[in-house]
Amino acid sequence: AEAGGPRGTAPGQQLRALFYALAPGESSFRTVEEVPDYVEKSIPFFITFIGLEFAVSWIQKRKLPGRINDGISSLSLGILSRLPDVLFRSIELISYIYVWNNYRLFELPWDSPWTWYLTLLGVDFAYYCFHRMSHEVNILWAAHQIHHSSEDYNLFTALRQSVLQKYTSWMFNLPMALFIPPSVFAVHLQFNLLYQFWIHTEVNQVFKPYLNSRNPYCIDKNYGGTLIIWDRIFGTFEAEDAKVVYGLTHPVNSFDPIMLQLRPLAHIWNTFWATPGFCNKLSVIFKGPGWGPGKPRLGLPEEIPVITGKEVPYNPHVPAYLNCYALVHFAVIVDLYIELLASMTMLSQETVLVRIGFIILSLTSFGLLMENK
Repeated sequence: AEAGGPRGTAPGQQLRALFYALAPGESSFRTVEEVPDYVEKSIPFFITFIGLEFAVSWIQKRKLPGRINDGISSLSLGILSRLPDVLFRSIELISYIYVWNNYRLFELPWDSPWTWYLTLLGVDFAYYCFHRMSHEVNILWAAHQIHHSSEDYNLFTALRQSVLQKYTSWMFNLPMALFIPPSVFAVHLQFNLLYQFWIHTEVNQVFKPYLNSRNPYCIDKNYGGTLIIWDRIFGTFEAEDAKVVYGLTHPVNSFDPIMLQLRPLAHIWNTFWATPGFCNKLSVIFKGPGWGPGKPRLGLPEEIPVITGKEVPYNPHVPAYLNCYALVHFAVIVDLYIELLASMTMLSQETVLVRIGFIILSLTSFGLLMENK
């Protein structure tokens, strides 16, 4: 601890990291290089919790908490979102360290509990700002909407992340780089993400599941990552008071991870060129997803589709043997992905690229198979 902080890699510490339950003294580090990859080390716990969710759901309701096709789609998107980090250092850390090295105003002590707690609040407030802007700015929504696109609500959907989102979220953290050491920031960036994993479930009745709802009263509400105080302060908190329907207001009806990533951008591109007037074209990019000429910045609430409670999730029928094949082959790809993370420093760049290409091709194929294509 005197030389550079304790190593937060024991299994007990990894588990507690999911619940933001590591004390400052055991999760503070002098340098970024010493910070453990808590997310990678939590993969076994992700799998364990998903299995536990299935068991509890079956005991409580005699049904599973999700579907094979939607679950594979969510996990595929989660894997895709992490693949760029195999090749490049996180842009969130690169940009943060650059500002810290060149523009910091003063330096808070890395081993102070007060720095730890201040960073907890700072990272969560930055996430609130980013999450809110991602719902209110169309170009940011194009990346973020992937997380809300599942029509199930389970721990699989917590892993349903965008490849592009990290390339827009980094800027919201930069003010902290003026005084908070990168090593402290790197810890809380992971903790804030990990904490949000286990609240994405209907099995947990303490944390009500309204994050991915397309009910009008829930839209553009509850942006906080770890703390709900920001929503209460800025008037975006909404308690669940009716049965919710999950997914987007206009469902994408696809399990293809590449299409799910790119179609929103294609929609913005087409709308941009179809909208007359330069200012209106800029509004297509920087105003809300529901905006149109003559409408308020965030669109008209009355244009949000009415929820009847009879909505049927997109669920093409495929033969049982195809589901079995997809499950087995997907398990092989997950194992390949985990092995790639563990051995990438020993592999040539060409080998890493080939393996990444094979993973992307496989994940895309699973999505198309689930659509009977």
